[in-house]
Amino acid sequence: MAASDETPSSNISRGPAPLWATLVATFFGVGHLKPGPGTWGSVATVVVWEITARWIPESSLAFAAIAAAALVTIIGIPAATSVARASGLKDPQFVVIDEVAGQLITLIGAPLTWQSLLTGLILFRAFDIVKPPPVRQLERLPEGTGIVIDDVGAGLYGLIIMHLLRHFGLLMK
Repeated sequence: MAASDETPSSNISRGPAPLWATLVATFFGVGHLKPGPGTWGSVATVVVWEITARWIPESSLAFAAIAAAALVTIIGIPAATSVARASGLKDPQFVVIDEVAGQLITLIGAPLTWQSLLTGLILFRAFDIVKPPPVRQLERLPEGTGIVIDDVGAGLYGLIIMHLLRHFGLLMK
């Protein structure tokens, strides 16, 4: 996220966010790493996914990634809303649960090779930074929905390119 996303919110701060929301929104503190907390959130997601996926049967990996992305999105929206309200910022840089959701979406069906994981990381970060249409417009959704859903859109772009690369043999299957 660019520093320009750190604009004050029209919502009044109501004190600190609940601990659960802060832990979720910052992905257990990863969002406080500098520089580039969004990139750190994506890197942490790739590492956690790679470690976790080793314990999941290969035939269930795509379903597990879809379920994880859906769960992170569903829990992440209210967490991001709560933390954004408490901080008084529209889209705080330290909220990285949106990167977790988008990065997981990009990795759906990706092989667990370093090449695929690195490609997925680069693609997601590129789409999250560039925000091609309609991703940029999704940021306008209210509060946590706008914080998270634009990254879901960036993740979908990454997912499409990942699967095109695999289809044309440019990425290991």
